[in-house]
Amino acid sequence: MTGPGDDTRHGIALMVGATMVFAFQDGISRYLAGNYNVLMVVMIRYWFFAAFVIAVARRRAGGIAVAARTAQPWLQALRGVLLVAEICITVVSFVLLGLVETHAVFIIYPLLVAALSGPVLGESVGWRRWLAIGIGFVGILIILQPGRGVFSPVALVPLVGAFGFALYGLLTRYVARRDSTATSFFWTGTVGAVAITAVGIWFWEPMAPRDWGWMAVLCVSGALGHWLLIRCYEVAEASAVQPFAYLQLVFVAIIGILVFGETLRLNVVIGAGVVVLAGLFTLWRSRAAR
Repeated sequence: MTGPGDDTRHGIALMVGATMVFAFQDGISRYLAGNYNVLMVVMIRYWFFAAFVIAVARRRAGGIAVAARTAQPWLQALRGVLLVAEICITVVSFVLLGLVETHAVFIIYPLLVAALSGPVLGESVGWRRWLAIGIGFVGILIILQPGRGVFSPVALVPLVGAFGFALYGLLTRYVARRDSTATSFFWTGTVGAVAITAVGIWFWEPMAPRDWGWMAVLCVSGALGHWLLIRCYEVAEASAVQPFAYLQLVFVAIIGILVFGETLRLNVVIGAGVVVLAGLFTLWRSRAAR
């Protein structure tokens, strides 16, 4: 029989695998979005994602009818729209700022979740976590350097994406009080696909055969990443594996530097380090409070 320690190690391995896949997926998204309309790229990706979640739902007990059953359809729909909008914003940021700087700012989202958990979920946030949240935002200021003449409003794009993802995460926790994970997963994929298709179909453009190959890899890697993440949370506690999600920043930095020729500025390294440490402290305090 597998013990809790084995489950945790298995979960950590799955989380590391998921972060590697998601980093690879971000690299492909950056390449495709640099050559084609972002809305079209995300739309095609979501078509595959929707097919994947429908296939998963069909294999579960009760099939699609059970997976789609919810007492919170408007909240579930809002989650789906929020996520696809956040993905579009983040992919735009990849093109504008690069992978490294986008992710260096985006990793603020766990702190945003902690900050917003009070007004959205009614959870109590102690002074230690508020202090960590404040320190995390100092890290973002170190990255963005708003007091320097080189600062550009474009640098705020990944911050908007992080806020959207944090709100999506909070709504996911809220609907989980009444809906299963399978139901939330089903609505995320199907509603997101419908929403992005309604907009993205108007921006269709021809794609080179080679890039269709990369698009296929992007779709498959997206499904693989979600599957690894689902399995990760099935075999281990979220609090035990969540710190390893920050490894995505490392993998993304490697891809950004080696493939796209991005540079790793000192202020980005320092600021990202501050944000990660603040996020880890917030996670620890949340676990200690429970």
